[in-house]
Amino acid sequence: MPRNSNNSKRKMDLGDQEFSIFSKRTKSSGGSNTANRSRTKNAEDPSLLFNHKKCVAWFKEYSTPGNLEVIGPEGVETLCKDLMVEPENISLLVLAWKMGAKQMGYFSLQEWLHGLTELQCDSLSKLKDKLGYLHSLLLDSCSFKSIYRYAFDFSRDKDQRSLDIETAKAMLGLLLGKQWTLLNLFFQFLDQSRYRVLNKDQWCNILEFSRAVDTDLKNYDVDGAWPVMLDEFVEWLKIRREDPSLV
Repeated sequence: MPRNSNNSKRKMDLGDQEFSIFSKRTKSSGGSNTANRSRTKNAEDPSLLFNHKKCVAWFKEYSTPGNLEVIGPEGVETLCKDLMVEPENISLLVLAWKMGAKQMGYFSLQEWLHGLTELQCDSLSKLKDKLGYLHSLLLDSCSFKSIYRYAFDFSRDKDQRSLDIETAKAMLGLLLGKQWTLLNLFFQFLDQSRYRVLNKDQWCNILEFSRAVDTDLKNYDVDGAWPVMLDEFVEWLKIRREDPSLV
C-alpha cells in the first residue's frame, strides 16, 4: 500500500517540536561556558534527578485504598485534575502507551515506574512539563502508528477480541479527528452498516487507508488487500457522491 507523502512532513514537524522543547539555547560569545555551568548545576541539584522512592510515594497518592499496587479510575481522574487536563486529552493516551498500561482507567505500580522512569518524572510538576513532549510524539509517523495500534488493545474489553463500535468511534475521533477528512463520513457509514465491532486487522487498516487513499478516492485500488469493510465504505461513499439526494 502506498505511503502518504505527509510522513516526511510529520518527521520534520517532530524535529521542529523537539528543538523548541529540548534545545532552548541562544548563540552568544559565552554560550559554551554557560551550557557547561548549567550541566554542572543540574548534576549538583538532587531535585532535578529521578528518585525511585519519590516516584513510588507519588504513585500511592492516587492508588486504590484496597490495593496500593493499582491506580483505579478514581485515581486516574484525580491525576488528570492535578495535571489540569481532561481525561480525554490525547497526551494521556501517549502517557499510557509509554507506561505500557494494559487496561484503560488503570495503572499498576509496575507500569507507572516503567513509564515514568523512562520519562524521568517523579513528581507532578515534572510530568506537567513533559505533556508537551508526549504530545509531540504524535507528530512522528512511526510513533503515531505504534500509539494507534496500542490504542486498540488498551480500549477493548479484555474478554473480547474486538472493539465495540462506539468505543472505536471515540478512539478514532481522538486519534484521526484532526487529520482524516473522511472520518465523519466513515462514522456515518458505520452507523448504517452491519458492523457492530471492529477487529484489529480492520482497525489497523483504517489508519493505512487514511494515509494512503486520497479524499476523492481516485487512487483507491479495488484489487488491493483492503478489508471488505473498507471496500464497502468506498462503494457507499461513491454512491452517495453520485446521488446528491442521499447527502
